[in-house]
Amino acid sequence: MSSSFAAVSSLSGQLSGPPLPTRRPVVPCRSVVMPHGAPPRWVSQIVKYFLKYLSHSLDRLCVRCSYATSNVGENFSSVPIDVDAEVKTERIVVLGGNGFVGSAICKAAISKGIEVVSVSRSGKASYSDSWVDQVTWVVGDAFYLNWDEVLVGATAVVSTLGGFGSEEQMKKINGEANVLAVGAAKDFGVPKFILISVHDYNLPSFLLSSGYFTGKRSAESEVLSKYPNSGVVLRPGFIYGKRKVDGYEIPLDLNFTRPLSSLPASDLLLAPPVSVDDVALAVVNAVVDDGFFGVFTIEQIKEAAAKVRD
Repeated sequence: MSSSFAAVSSLSGQLSGPPLPTRRPVVPCRSVVMPHGAPPRWVSQIVKYFLKYLSHSLDRLCVRCSYATSNVGENFSSVPIDVDAEVKTERIVVLGGNGFVGSAICKAAISKGIEVVSVSRSGKASYSDSWVDQVTWVVGDAFYLNWDEVLVGATAVVSTLGGFGSEEQMKKINGEANVLAVGAAKDFGVPKFILISVHDYNLPSFLLSSGYFTGKRSAESEVLSKYPNSGVVLRPGFIYGKRKVDGYEIPLDLNFTRPLSSLPASDLLLAPPVSVDDVALAVVNAVVDDGFFGVFTIEQIKEAAAKVRD
């Protein structure tokens, strides 16, 4: 034993000397070969949990998700879809909404799900049809109206303003009132203006120069100028139909046009009359169709009405 210890000591002395440099241990690296089509179980588990998390996240977005990997069965998950989509709601302001044409427009618009505000000096209609209570009735005069209150939320203004009287009165109601309304709507940002104007019937110039026609034409020019790509001018002929007065329906026929039919060069006998319902439905078409703008004649009014008629 002592000799062995001496031998080790002697060998230790022979090996003594300057210290050897320290080397970092080398760890052998072995590449992992993935068998074709069969990933290790731990990879499959990670994928499984990740896809499960992803599936729950997508379910919140109401998207059906399917996935399939090794050792993971195909899974479909779906839930009822609740979509919060922005639905455009039409809201129109009808000037003269309690008149013969105006009330027909209000009725037709309500039947198509359009919100309606009527502005007239007489306020609410006196009869009790079901659609009447669905209209917001405002008492007002175009010259003294608080436009900022009336036009809130409006997507279109429809003007039926017009009437007969002295030259000054006709220019004021047919022209100035409409021009004022067009300017107010434009300044407020209402995107569309619809004017009920009149066919000229090829009447003699002395009649076309009257306050009635010159007023209407000045209003038309204002609409087409302020609303070049969305303004609508309807030029119906004489409008017929029935109007309720104190609960009674009164037919409005064409007898009052007969004296004018003898005027030279007039086409009163050739230009067809227009139903008040056709005018109202043409207005509805103008409200819902953004590609419908410009000046429309009698036949075009009837065609527009047919597009939205049930």
